[in-house]
Amino acid sequence: MPEHFLEVKNLVKYFDVKKDGKKAKLKAVDGVNFSIERGETLGLVGESGCGKSTTGRLIINLLSPTGGEVLLNGKNVFTVKGAEKKQMRRDMQIIFQDPFASLNPRMKVGEILREPLIIHKLAKGAAAQARVKELLNYVGLSANQANRFPHEFSGGQRQRIGIARALAVEPKIIVCDEPVSALDVSVQAQVLKLLMNLQAEFGLTYLFIAHGLNVVKHISNRVGVMYLGNIVELAHSKKLYSRALHPYTQALLSAIPIPDPQVKRERIILEGTVPSPVNPPAGCAFHSRCAIARDYCKTEKPSMIEVESEHWVSCHAVQAGSK
Repeated sequence: MPEHFLEVKNLVKYFDVKKDGKKAKLKAVDGVNFSIERGETLGLVGESGCGKSTTGRLIINLLSPTGGEVLLNGKNVFTVKGAEKKQMRRDMQIIFQDPFASLNPRMKVGEILREPLIIHKLAKGAAAQARVKELLNYVGLSANQANRFPHEFSGGQRQRIGIARALAVEPKIIVCDEPVSALDVSVQAQVLKLLMNLQAEFGLTYLFIAHGLNVVKHISNRVGVMYLGNIVELAHSKKLYSRALHPYTQALLSAIPIPDPQVKRERIILEGTVPSPVNPPAGCAFHSRCAIARDYCKTEKPSMIEVESEHWVSCHAVQAGSK
């Protein structure tokens, strides 16, 4: 069996919290499995609190897992040490959601971009200066902007600086943690186009995290849909948008606006609220909001099964209908 570029195996992250004055476990990520191939973009979507950002931070080892593995080229990112760990830190970068909070307000842009070059001993002096200019050019900014502070830039420009910082160490994979959610729609399109152009130029691999399916449609090769710490559907982008099978994915797709006032889409309104990850329901986590839930959905947790070629779904009803 060929080795995947990045493989996530039964990834688990529980946080210690207090509920009603007692110790409890918040199950942010509860057994996630997927793989990403070299040069691919995997979109990961879901409502706030579903665990997608936690998954991204676990993958690059910003958070320590409760259980599971993340393998990059067959090596577990959680167990490597020494020089190998430093190299893996360089290979895996992240673009954060908030383009202002992620940049040090006391450092000029040139200093922000030089810092990773110095840490990883990639360049110094005139060579580092030249590299900073090159990075700014890659993301559509000018060299003289290196002497400005982050607050002197717009939100879209600050996110470009964040992208340049991620590119500085020539990574193999970048986790894009909702990189356009804080930006205006017109600026979102510019940043998405920039990310796609950079991927084509440098052969980058992306995990692209977003709230809605409309954002990841054109940038992703495959899309995974998360709900309450689990992936409930995973398929190639075109297949997911044309033939979503999980009722939660169908509801997310029905919420995407159509840019034509004459065309109306039938909205699927989910009843109830997302259950608490501190006390998730037994069986299928989605059953309390699902229109096609059956009695055994309340007691038996569905497995992730390939119901069609390269189309994986975690739903008892869908799996029963595919047999």
